[in-house]
Amino acid sequence: MPDAASHDRSPGSSPPPAAIAGRAVRWLRQAWGVLRSLWIYRIRDRYRHRGMDSLYRQFLAPGDIAFDIGSHVGDRIACFRRLGCRVVAVEPQPMLARVLRALHGRDAAVVLVDAAIGAAEGSLELHLNLSNPTVATGSQAFIAAADGAPRWEGQRWTETVTVPVTTLDALIARHGLPTFVKIDVEGLELDVLQGLHSAVPALSFEFTTIQPAIALSCIERCARIGSYRFNAALGESQTLVHPSWLDGEAMADWLRALPADANSGDVYARLDAR
Repeated sequence: MPDAASHDRSPGSSPPPAAIAGRAVRWLRQAWGVLRSLWIYRIRDRYRHRGMDSLYRQFLAPGDIAFDIGSHVGDRIACFRRLGCRVVAVEPQPMLARVLRALHGRDAAVVLVDAAIGAAEGSLELHLNLSNPTVATGSQAFIAAADGAPRWEGQRWTETVTVPVTTLDALIARHGLPTFVKIDVEGLELDVLQGLHSAVPALSFEFTTIQPAIALSCIERCARIGSYRFNAALGESQTLVHPSWLDGEAMADWLRALPADANSGDVYARLDAR
């Protein structure tokens, strides 16, 4: 007679209480992480919103199209709409996608895309950080680089979900050429740019000091797409560092010289008007 613990549950039976409790705990952790992000990025600091509007006003005008790749809780969506732009917002995390639909789903000028962006269409295993959804990633190399790195202590990617992948080229074919593309995808920035073959007027991509080679490769990729000049903002400062725009080589030198505790920021690229 088999041990009682080995009995299979019948197909229609309910999961054991421990499994239900585990799912509830994971959902609560994720919900708390989302609420924390909403507080930080959309509620807490109104002055940050003013700085963000001032920054993006350099690239966008009313009626322009902006792509927000890696929308998170939609602070850039809100900014682009304050500037009078139409927005295509892309977010692969299911819970965050639901939040964005609650916040922006009734706005006819916002298109929400529940997907990741990459070099080719397909699917991706997305690693979720339930306590800090802003750093969800599809890159195992990003997770490895963060492990033990200063200012990344305690970050844990404990869940995965398979999400569809489309490309910037496909979005452009569907929605038109954007005036600005913001890319924030935690280690997959180069993959996103590899799916772009049109010289958009301006774009930004996040960099981290735990993976400097990716930002350097992104600069090289931009140079292959068009004649771009570069600037940068550290962290969430919403302020460009350089008084004049740099060529790719100078931008790469600046990135190489950054100390590790600079942690992260965004590189901005715009087509050279000369």
